[in-house]
Amino acid sequence: MPNYLTPGVYVEEVSSGARPIQAVGTSTAGFVGVGPDPSVRPHEPVAINSWSHFLRLFAPGSRKSNTTHLAQAVYGFFLNGGGRCYVVNCQDEMQLTGDRKGLNVLESIDEIAIVAAPGFVSPAAYDAVLSHCERMEDRVAILDGPASAAAINDLTRVAVARLQVDPSDDDESEERDAGGGLRPRNSDAGYGAVYFPWIVGRDPQNPKDMIRMPPSGHLAGIYARSDATRGVHKAPANEVVRGALNVTYRVTRHEQAELNPQGVNCIRFFPREGIRVWGARTLAPAANEWRYINVRRLFNMVKESIAQSTRWVVFEPNDQDLWKAITRDVSAFLTLLWRQGALFGATPQEAFFVQCDAETNPPEVRDAGQVVTRIGLAPVKPAEFVIFQIGQGVGGTESEVEE
Repeated sequence: MPNYLTPGVYVEEVSSGARPIQAVGTSTAGFVGVGPDPSVRPHEPVAINSWSHFLRLFAPGSRKSNTTHLAQAVYGFFLNGGGRCYVVNCQDEMQLTGDRKGLNVLESIDEIAIVAAPGFVSPAAYDAVLSHCERMEDRVAILDGPASAAAINDLTRVAVARLQVDPSDDDESEERDAGGGLRPRNSDAGYGAVYFPWIVGRDPQNPKDMIRMPPSGHLAGIYARSDATRGVHKAPANEVVRGALNVTYRVTRHEQAELNPQGVNCIRFFPREGIRVWGARTLAPAANEWRYINVRRLFNMVKESIAQSTRWVVFEPNDQDLWKAITRDVSAFLTLLWRQGALFGATPQEAFFVQCDAETNPPEVRDAGQVVTRIGLAPVKPAEFVIFQIGQGVGGTESEVEE
């Protein structure tokens, strides 16, 4: 308290106490793969802000013959609405799945919310990217499905029989390396999504050529585009894939009926709507609460936003005033999300709750130097199955004529 000894007027700034929680970004991607020139800045996370920026750094001289899956993914990312990504140039898949140099360097970058290893479709690559996201708990993996169109038989077989490939089975290793591998392993917490089939488009470094491209980079751009236009709570599905002129395999409705429950998101061609993303599921089991990719990403954003914006709480006196301040700030943040349509409920009380009081912070918890806040959210689920019930009835209107 200041000392007031001289008569006069004193004006002081008084804090209102509110500390708004800001939502973290959700659209920054991290790509790990083989660049056009593998010797350029290897194993280093390089921030890229445009396709031309990528070419200047990783394809000096515009050598058209050196197009790679990494280059195709970065091109598709910016073409579909992405604004910023990090690129890690690896020489081969062994550096991704063995020592994991590429993935390890991404751990130090907090802003990354999406991770992809374009074109890597082996079980080891799938596991490496999924394990990275599960360990970090603030990002999701976008995985490319098998490159071979014949892999649809394997995918549907796994969907029906729930078979798993033994990585030690040498008889099938050649087929998996060629792009005929099966569905990635489950991620019980929903930290990954897989998309099938690959797409066909113009080579970004030689537009005269039509090539097959892994869809993960294009999907990362669609994630960013959907976040910007609708919000992270909107499922990144029923979206046009820009740059896709065809698909390597046209999945039928009956085939997707077997793939969708197993978390394989299809890229479908429709005669009127064009090529669209037609799935929004994670690799979590079908009966899991993390079944939808937008739910997983919404919770990632909420967790990260609260963690970053409440660091002021550390070392504050653990009393009722602190509990009320935490409840106030978190409730204000969640109310804003509810108004944006991210949470389900007619009122904020139906959409979420925040509890930080004597019940969550008994003496033994306070003695341990902890302050515990319990938060519950009701996320909005996508309308995956739209059902119109139509029946035939005997009808018409009856009119009465008065005389």
